[in-house]
Parts: sequence; structure tokens; C-alpha cells
Amino acid sequence: MGEQLSQVLEPIAAWFRTLGVPEPIVHWGHPVMMGIVIFVLGSFVAYMGWRSRLTKDGEVAAKSRASHRQLAPLMYLFIALGYTGGVLSLVMQHKPIFESPHFWTGSSAVILLGINALMTFGFGGDKKESFRTAHAYLGSTIMILLVVHVVLGVKLGLSI
Repeated sequence: MGEQLSQVLEPIAAWFRTLGVPEPIVHWGHPVMMGIVIFVLGSFVAYMGWRSRLTKDGEVAAKSRASHRQLAPLMYLFIALGYTGGVLSLVMQHKPIFESPHFWTGSSAVILLGINALMTFGFGGDKKESFRTAHAYLGSTIMILLVVHVVLGVKLGLSI
């Protein structure tokens, strides 16, 4: 199945190869950009989410919640786009897609982030606090998964 996906993406990868992007950028561009998204934006989004839950100051909680609400969708968008770019990078380098644990942790993170986003729709009902708590803990788990993902990505990058 991974080979079939590579064949589907090959025309796109071939077009990108014609742009003459230097090999170090093809090889390390995804990790550098995603590292920024995960460690800078992701850390801030997680911090703002937890800060809004833990602070006793209502004004600070409201500002933190607003920051979290504004930036979390952007983080998800950047991670989803970066996921696509990472898969395309593997195809451009003629490397297998499904054989790496890095691929599977990335896929899991994107799916779990989507589920976590959907949980926010439960924030208005009777179980508002239950959804918020589940959202917070799942989000924290995803951040841990993303750190593991980074470690696996560095290992992958050094192996190819």
C-alpha cells in the first residue's frame, strides 16, 4: 500500500524535483520547520490551554483561553501541512513511506489532533467540564507523542 501511495504522489514529487531545491532542504526542511511548529507554537498552545485551566485570575484565564483558541487551529493546520510535506519529502527522496515509525507517530498525531479539535464541540453541553478535561489531557498526550515523533524523525533523517 505504501508503494501505491508513493506512485500516486510521484508526479507531484517529480514536479518539485524540477524546481532544483537543494538536497539539504529536501532532506532537512521538514524536520526544521516542524520542529519550530511543535516546540515553539505547540508548547505555547499547550501552555496557554493549561494556564487557562489552572489560573485563579479570571482575566488571565480568559486571555489564555483566547490565545489557545486562536493558535491551536493554526498549529493543527501547520502540522497537517507538515505531515503532507514530510510524506512528499520521502517520495522525493525515493524512500518508503509506511516503513518508518516516524510516519506512524505523525499519522497518529494528526488523527488525535483532529479528535481533540472535535471534542471542543462538547464544551457547550451538560458535560462541558468533562470534555474540557479530556481535551486537556489528550492534548498533553499528543504533545508527548510529538516529542517521540521528533526523536524518531531525527533518527530517520540520520539514516537516509
